[in-house]
Amino acid sequence: MENTKTNPTKASEWLNNADILTEALPFMQKYAGLTIVIKYGGNAMSESSSIQSFCEDVALLKQSGLHPVIVHGGGPQIGLMLEKMGIETRFEGGMRITDKKTLEVVELVLCNKVNKEIVTKINKAGGKAVGISGKDSSMIIAKKYKWENGESDSKETKDIDLGFVGIPISINSEMINDLIENDFVPVIAPLGISEEGITYNINADTAAGAIAESLKAKRLLILTDVQGVLNSENNLIEEIEKKEVESMIKVGVISGGMIPKLNTCIHALKKGVGAAVIVDGRNKHAVLLELFTEHGSGTLIR
Repeated sequence: MENTKTNPTKASEWLNNADILTEALPFMQKYAGLTIVIKYGGNAMSESSSIQSFCEDVALLKQSGLHPVIVHGGGPQIGLMLEKMGIETRFEGGMRITDKKTLEVVELVLCNKVNKEIVTKINKAGGKAVGISGKDSSMIIAKKYKWENGESDSKETKDIDLGFVGIPISINSEMINDLIENDFVPVIAPLGISEEGITYNINADTAAGAIAESLKAKRLLILTDVQGVLNSENNLIEEIEKKEVESMIKVGVISGGMIPKLNTCIHALKKGVGAAVIVDGRNKHAVLLELFTEHGSGTLIR
């Protein structure tokens, strides 16, 4: 006679899965119908398995009734292509100096490689993604970014010409909203265009923040290759407020590339974004853990 008893190990796994779903359900209901802007950093895309996990998360968010909007970077991928082509890369203040040749490579890598890979993987995971650039329909109107390098001891400053590096001055969110209303996941390459028709390379954090502001997003998630904001003992800070951020920057606990990320988050909050979170995108299902569990997975900035 065939044994129809359930394997105890299997039953335990099913119960565990049921517990996970029960915990996640209130969070799914909380975010249903709301827009979540996710900046997916080039450094977080270091392994194909992490890209796959991220794209599966995005598809599940959409299927759960959320409206994810993806803004992606591609710094490491651009760097590799420039190296292959023998084009020298220079940085000032963490920003890539972008001459005309470099801009061509940036646009090629962001639009034809990184964007298409993310779109393909989201669609394969059951989502319905569309790849676009900030240049399309003049979605991101940008102007040239002027970076000033100050010498604090001598109080002298000098302007650094970063070339075709821009900052958003306005976002035309009509195309994004049209895609959302038609059940698509917009995947946006961070390029902008000036009123004179000049193409600019835009920092992906900055672009994501500006887009989140224009959409009045419920959440801005910045996925990167660090755990989150760390305190002076290198422990993760799960939640932080603007005043604490300013104090930690002042004493040097927060430094380097984390400063512009936090400044982007704070600016987005001032402009109506519900909350911002810095998340380690290298962790499997980091987005789901952040949105659908009680404790989240990164640093929440309120």
